[in-house]
Amino acid sequence: MSKLPAVILVAVFFASCCAAAVDPSDVSLKALQQKRYYGRELKLVHTLAKEKDYTRYYITYKSGDLSISGIMNVPKGSGPFPVIITAHGYISTKVYTSGRGLKREQDYLAKRGYVVLHPDYRNHAFSDKDPDNEYRLYTGYTEDVINAVYALKNSTLDFVDKDNIGMLGHSMGGGIALNMMASKPGLVKAYVLMAPTSIDYRDNFERWIARRPAREEKKIPAKYGASPVRHNIIDRYGTPDSNPAFWDSLSVRGYLSNIMDPVMIHHGTKDDSVPLSWSKKLQERLKGLGKESALYIYEGEPHEFIKAWPLVMKRTADFFDALLK
Repeated sequence: MSKLPAVILVAVFFASCCAAAVDPSDVSLKALQQKRYYGRELKLVHTLAKEKDYTRYYITYKSGDLSISGIMNVPKGSGPFPVIITAHGYISTKVYTSGRGLKREQDYLAKRGYVVLHPDYRNHAFSDKDPDNEYRLYTGYTEDVINAVYALKNSTLDFVDKDNIGMLGHSMGGGIALNMMASKPGLVKAYVLMAPTSIDYRDNFERWIARRPAREEKKIPAKYGASPVRHNIIDRYGTPDSNPAFWDSLSVRGYLSNIMDPVMIHHGTKDDSVPLSWSKKLQERLKGLGKESALYIYEGEPHEFIKAWPLVMKRTADFFDALLK
């Protein structure tokens, strides 16, 4: 994964100074809840590799009007096999290649007997472009993952167990998973989050947008500096202080009561990208609401896990096995 700040639904790449014509009311978890989804036309386009235990395919599907690329690992055998959707963290679209971000996890889970579907998201790899996605604060990525589930459920693939689908999200992908479990509870049966972004969107804003170097003058609060990234967002939506209702509408913390699916969280104490405190806060809130959840903390482990990775994946696979098999 790229060493750029690797996380966020409010990722740090805005190319233009001029905000697109996006209705702020469309940029919220409520909008994700109410949206009608048209995930369909899932196609195994061609074979990428034939491994000992599974075959890796290049795939496409429709997310609304957009065509989204990705990969699918299909275990050897007749199936039907349960499914894991993997959602990758932030990787610059300039260097991203199809299927990148969680390849070792994809491999592990396919060997464990899961079909693994890894969407690239819009604007990545061979997916269609969405020029408004950055001005919608990347909520389009959540739509693409939701539509991946619907595309699976609407497919004619006989090796897929459509009733047993789980999701694994890392970093920004963990934030996407949180959006999904809060806005579409019950769509899949279990979630694993690896070092997910914050349930309070203000944290994400402050960490990855408000701290960017100033590049031009703009009359906005001094603590937010003055860059195209900041002023495009702030001009349209206001700051967390001036328009708290908008930032609340993007924050999963206000929607945690919606969650009905078991959640497992993994986080390392040496994570320099996403603070461990964010996962602790998430777990505290989930437990307080009586949700089925567990947080595992790994001493000395960084954002992407190294020495503890085998244990992380064993716990992950055992969790999915218990709920999906």
